[in-house]
Amino acid sequence: MRIGAGLDTDGTVDDVVNRAKRLAATGIDSMWSAQIFGHDTLTVLAIAGRQVADQFPDVEVGTSVVPVQPRHPMMLAAQGLTVQDACRGHFTLGIGLSHQMVVEGVWGLSFDRPVRYMREYLSILVPLLAGEQVSFVGELLRTSTIGPLDVVAATPVQVLVAALGPSMLRLTGELADGTTTWMTGASTIEEHVVPAISAAAQKAGRRAPRIVVNVPVCITASPDEARDEAAKTFAIYGHLPSYRAMLDREGLQGPADLAIVGDEEHVRSKIGAFAEAGATDLIGTVFGSSEKRWRTVEFLGQLAREK
Repeated sequence: MRIGAGLDTDGTVDDVVNRAKRLAATGIDSMWSAQIFGHDTLTVLAIAGRQVADQFPDVEVGTSVVPVQPRHPMMLAAQGLTVQDACRGHFTLGIGLSHQMVVEGVWGLSFDRPVRYMREYLSILVPLLAGEQVSFVGELLRTSTIGPLDVVAATPVQVLVAALGPSMLRLTGELADGTTTWMTGASTIEEHVVPAISAAAQKAGRRAPRIVVNVPVCITASPDEARDEAAKTFAIYGHLPSYRAMLDREGLQGPADLAIVGDEEHVRSKIGAFAEAGATDLIGTVFGSSEKRWRTVEFLGQLAREK
């Protein structure tokens, strides 16, 4: 299992670049950023990823995740290919549907028929990323390109989808390269995520999908305090329906119960459980004080180097 870490995109672009270089220097396999309400993550990753690639050419840079509704798939394909070029072939595009409260309440867009929307989105996005011309007329989306996008990326862009429910997992296995999860425990990965997406990929004649698991992690001598902090930091995720369903499936009250907190050996054991469950990659979303965050990141880098 490859080991990665979350890359915060707060502060200035220079701050992000410096943070990315420091992350890469630990030996981690990958770094991942989400599109929330700050910097345009794809732009920042193109800049940071270029400099990381020049010094640490084996480190993957990815999004986990970019919401699809505000970006037409043709435009996201152009952005993805551009970032891939900037990152010298080490970029992975993670996308997701976001949440109804954000899509409708913040952006004023429709959240109607989300699985259908994602199916049509991938039907446009994936061929464009593969250098194909696309003419597609769906129920919710359409595009007709004059030809392939005129962006040269020597390495194909892998597409991961934030898929948690059965329908989305089947769709992802059929059309994408894998899934990226959040607020999902090891038992749920093993018993729900891996079987559903793998069966769909096999049926579609695709290779085994990537299972990229994102979990909160903090190395600390005070696990109870860390759980209290996790409960506050990640509180919103215990109320969003898609994540709530995963926590319920795992039998957890909230995000604090999912967070991996404790000393190095405890964290090693908990991370190992995800590998045994079938995860191909783990992203540690580190939290806590600056000292605890970097202690945790350095340990994640150690785990990556031990493979």
